[in-house]
Amino acid sequence: IHRVVHHPWIVLFAGIVVILTSLFPASQLGSEFMPPLDEGDYMYMPSARPGISADKARQVLQQTDKLIMSVPEVKSVFGKMGRAQTATDPAPLAMDEAIIQFKPESEWRPGITRADIYKELQQRVHLPGLTNAWVFPIKTRIDMLSTGIKTPVGIKVGGPDLAVIQRIGEQLEKVLPQVRGTTSVYSERVAGGRYIDIDIDRARAARLGLNISDVQDVVRTAIGGMNVTETVEGLERYPVNLRYPRDWRDSVTALRQLPIVTARGSQVVLGDVARVYIADGPPMIKSEAAQLSGWTYVDIAGRDVGSYVDAAQKLVAAKVKLPPGYSLTWSGQYEYMQKARKNLITVVPITLFLIALLLYMAFRRLAPVLIILGTLPMALAGSFWLLYLLGYNLSVAVAVGFIALAGVTTEIGVVLIIYLDLAVSAYRQRCKAASQSLSYEGLRDAVSDGALQRLRPITMTFAAIVAGLLPIMFGSGTGSEVMSRIAAPMIGGMVSALLLTMLVIPALYLLWQWRCLRTHEILR
Repeated sequence: IHRVVHHPWIVLFAGIVVILTSLFPASQLGSEFMPPLDEGDYMYMPSARPGISADKARQVLQQTDKLIMSVPEVKSVFGKMGRAQTATDPAPLAMDEAIIQFKPESEWRPGITRADIYKELQQRVHLPGLTNAWVFPIKTRIDMLSTGIKTPVGIKVGGPDLAVIQRIGEQLEKVLPQVRGTTSVYSERVAGGRYIDIDIDRARAARLGLNISDVQDVVRTAIGGMNVTETVEGLERYPVNLRYPRDWRDSVTALRQLPIVTARGSQVVLGDVARVYIADGPPMIKSEAAQLSGWTYVDIAGRDVGSYVDAAQKLVAAKVKLPPGYSLTWSGQYEYMQKARKNLITVVPITLFLIALLLYMAFRRLAPVLIILGTLPMALAGSFWLLYLLGYNLSVAVAVGFIALAGVTTEIGVVLIIYLDLAVSAYRQRCKAASQSLSYEGLRDAVSDGALQRLRPITMTFAAIVAGLLPIMFGSGTGSEVMSRIAAPMIGGMVSALLLTMLVIPALYLLWQWRCLRTHEILR
């Protein structure tokens, strides 16, 4: 420190160089809302084409479960197609949800990791007509409840006509695979459902002595099924549903031959009094912001969400032309990230202003405040380099680490400035008592002595913080992904803060006090 104080301008130049070199790793960092949290279990959540039959859905479910179970590390897999008997799960029949549980790591093949298992699952499970999506159960449920999107990135197309929305979604399916990092793209066929319509001919039914209600009763009970009674088995109750056998209602031709008994006792078929045909229609109608909408699910890998969406937005804007009245909204984790970024843009400047205000209230001078705040970019330099070397992206967890680092760095700067003030004040009093004039050499020695007095405490603070955070950064287990992103900025920042703060602050302080001396200002 004594040698550094002899060359303050060189130290300042070196500090500026370090800050400028950190711009490179900072520009290479990606962005995401939160890092992927390994929940232990895995979820296979593909989407099939609309109009899939119940029998085919059951067959596909069994095939995918068998392929998943072929991986030796999989303990069990339980999947379902369609929705459960609850209003909180509006899943169509084309959506598969399979929960995958793994065996204990002691039973895995030698040398295999969880990432290897995920990669092997993605390679094995490929069925025609299915668009794969591999996600984590808890996180996906939260995402679907808040945004409706099960994949990291989703696009919501809004407009007045479902057919046009579906056409835009099909264009997105063709364009988005060109973006690096895309693993799968599936756009909902919002107008691709198939329905059996029964259009009753009132005149013909009246000639046979039937009214609308009579025909509808047959359709409602014989085809759809109706609960006619309830059986009690101990404390359990089960409904008894009555309808025609499956062979009588498994095709449009069979439906036309369903018998209907008239009031006179004669028997006619459904085709005599109604037109039975297959019609197109929406499998599920969704709306957002008072507009009809269709969703496109995009699964990505090997790339952060922020840079992916930026590239995808440019490509979509160039190749997908939206008709008037239609809009695209990027959702999923990207929506979370945008909200968090908007809040941070507001919170961070307010936080820095409050720090500066408290510092000014403590020192009653602007120069110490600027010196302390000037060390924050030097601390961030180490954080950016460590994040870049570890391959981490900027996220809310990283922002929390930055905020904690700013607090510790500011505290170190405050303590160091206080001791430099005390050392310079003692030097001034000695000169006054000896009737000597203040000199640059004496001021330099006083600054050096003040900095040396805080070297050991600051070093101990650095050692305690780093020693406490290293196990967190390199730990494993559920939640370690988030904790390592909080710890990494603090560890990298403390390394650069220790070196640069102990060198740059004394140099800046010396130059400031020498300027005050030359301009005949009072040294405090």
